Amino acid sequence: MTFPPVHEAGRRRPKRRRSWIVAAAVAIPILAFGGATARLFVWPQLSPPPPLVDAIVELGGPGDRDAAALALAREHRASVVVVSTAKSAAESGDCFPPVDGVSVLCFHAEPNTTRGEAQAVRRLAAQHNWRSIILVTTPDQAWRARVRVTRCFDGDVYVATTPLPALKWFTQIPYQWVATVKAFTVERAC
Repeated sequence: MTFPPVHEAGRRRPKRRRSWIVAAAVAIPILAFGGATARLFVWPQLSPPPPLVDAIVELGGPGDRDAAALALAREHRASVVVVSTAKSAAESGDCFPPVDGVSVLCFHAEPNTTRGEAQAVRRLAAQHNWRSIILVTTPDQAWRARVRVTRCFDGDVYVATTPLPALKWFTQIPYQWVATVKAFTVERAC
């Protein structure tokens, strides 16, 4: 029986160990990034909205947000629906279908960003004495929108989501990561 020389066996083990270390060093950050993406933007953890709040606030963006806000309004979850919309629709007041017993407010955020919408919510909440709201958005924006609005509004903030169109995920996930980093580094105030 012959045994390989000691130096050959010694070389083989470190190469395998090094491969595993490199594979782990690559895989762990990728898995962590994927997990954070799923948790924050695909399946955000949201508290269910209560049966009644002061206002339903539809944020601008992709997805059928009107349908989700309209469903909440028809359930009379609030006496007012607030819709972030284009400047022309905000000026005309024609931004949302009428719902019996529900007032509709249209606004155009300046700047036209989630931060601008949060600042508009703060002003409207102060004018109308709101203490609780439901934000209507898509899952990718839900967590960041809640963070933005809670920085500006001291009341209770709940989030209801509507599905994001399938092809939008490819652009929205990178956008949400950049916007989230910006919200936690450059724009940390209301």
